[in-house]
Amino acid sequence: MRDVEVVDVIEPRAEQGLRRITLIDYALHIASPIVSMMTLTIIALILNYAKRDDARGTIWHSHMNWMIRTCWWTLFWVIVSFVPVLILSAVSFGLLSFLFVFPILWYLYRMVRGLLRALDGRSMPEPGQPFA
Repeated sequence: MRDVEVVDVIEPRAEQGLRRITLIDYALHIASPIVSMMTLTIIALILNYAKRDDARGTIWHSHMNWMIRTCWWTLFWVIVSFVPVLILSAVSFGLLSFLFVFPILWYLYRMVRGLLRALDGRSMPEPGQPFA
């Protein structure tokens, strides 16, 4: 009976630690475009990769994957948005710079959505899974 109690105490502590790291990651990701022009994202991404294996088998693993995918897709869309701005900059005089707003808004939306699910203790869907 004593061994069961010790395991029950250790396992929730590990889960609590992963939950705390996940919430810190979300905070860094959300603050990044607002406070540091995406510099905090690099720190958060490193933390995501470092803790993802520790989170395997828990709901926090899906959150780590969610944040990692969001970062890479946001970078992709920023690069895609940059191409028309670069090509048409002489003509548009920077009028197309609003295109950079869309990837950042999408990034913030995904991070806030993930944070809300993390606070509820719910996992994030993997690619191809329906979002419930």
